[in-house]
Amino acid sequence: MEISKSDWKLYREKIVVWQENYMDHLNKEYIALLSSDVGNPSEKFWKLEDRIKRDTKHPGVTIEMKKTSAVYDIAELIMREVIISDDLAEFSDELREAVRIILDQMNN
Repeated sequence: MEISKSDWKLYREKIVVWQENYMDHLNKEYIALLSSDVGNPSEKFWKLEDRIKRDTKHPGVTIEMKKTSAVYDIAELIMREVIISDDLAEFSDELREAVRIILDQMNN
């Protein structure tokens, strides 16, 4: 599906907010990991380092902005719990329906 100009513009605005929110969530998880009474400081450090390496590849942190894949990227953001379907309220009915179809296909 080709994303409309207005949906593409909105997506470029929203992705920044969505990623900031997701990274805020990650930061809280990192703080909890470091504040835990379990493990010594070096274990916590290396666990955090592994986690950050893995998280930097997550679309909630890094995403290639391509108009041709935006609908699929949005579906993946929902699947990976970066956003929820309600976050698409401002998008066109066509985009929301395309995302729903992709999610249905991914779940089957």
